Amino acid sequence: MSQIVFRSHDLPAADRFTRCQEMARRSLLPTVIRSDHEGAFHAVVHRVSLGALYLSRLSSPPLRAWRTNRLISRSDPGTYCLSLSLRGVKLLDQGDRQVTAGPRDLLLYDATRPFHTHLLADATGSAESMILHIPKALVPLPTDALVRLTGGRLPCSAGVGALLRRHLLELSRHTPGCSAADATRLSTITLDLVAAACSHVLEAGSSSNTEPPRQALQARVHAFIQRHLGDPALGVETIAAAHQISVRHLHRLFQDQGISVAAWIRSCRLERCRRDLADPALRLRPVHAVAARWGFTDGAQFSRTFRAAHGVPPGEFRRRALGDYGAPRQSRSAQRQ
Repeated sequence: MSQIVFRSHDLPAADRFTRCQEMARRSLLPTVIRSDHEGAFHAVVHRVSLGALYLSRLSSPPLRAWRTNRLISRSDPGTYCLSLSLRGVKLLDQGDRQVTAGPRDLLLYDATRPFHTHLLADATGSAESMILHIPKALVPLPTDALVRLTGGRLPCSAGVGALLRRHLLELSRHTPGCSAADATRLSTITLDLVAAACSHVLEAGSSSNTEPPRQALQARVHAFIQRHLGDPALGVETIAAAHQISVRHLHRLFQDQGISVAAWIRSCRLERCRRDLADPALRLRPVHAVAARWGFTDGAQFSRTFRAAHGVPPGEFRRRALGDYGAPRQSRSAQRQ
């Protein structure tokens, strides 16, 4: 689950920065990097996989990174980045916002929009930071509300922000001993903490003790959908009726978030199915039963939808996720052979 994806010491000195540049261009989130220390470049990149999330940790000399419109057009996984500075200072420039983050600061930025970051070293000559990559479709908050936070700092000296910061640090330290099923559960906890930290900032920044009516309605709709994912009848008419709004009004709420109502429901259901399929405690539950639990009534359609989202059929995904947990038990006679 945790792996070192780049370590400069494993390479000849002359190749180190070039290989790091190649890795940055070919990563899930391609960037162009530059450094004034190319001739003596020492860097280590760790990555922790948490289902649909992943957490990377970079230690390097001072470094600049750009994500341009051209790179976004080539590869846009639709993610937010949550960065935690550990050593040194990180400068972020996105849109019309420029912000500086020191040790213990969290930065939230949108990887679907161009940005520029600059890592500055501390007294040791090195900088270190962590980045949590979060698919936008999994964040249970309205996109127009999160726009207010991207390109800025999230307070993390106290309250839920401090809990999120501590959680990210512990993830990077202890996940090597975790199973794939543990990772699935941890991804849920991590998403909840990110959403809680963002919600706290949004609420604190409001001029009154109540959310704007549109934002409050979006939050209620999202919560309603999450509570009723297992209901096959969940759809636009049901949701609109439950909130006493028209179907047209409901569609407009989701247009603001850049996704349709049906696509949001499907994404949430697929994520719940993915979690169940990777859970050893549910390994004996048939795939069709997992699908039905989260509102997919047509097994064949579920298989096609799951494969389109994850690249493999649900049964194959389960076998890969569970490993030895998913393997059938051998008989004693077979074990003796």
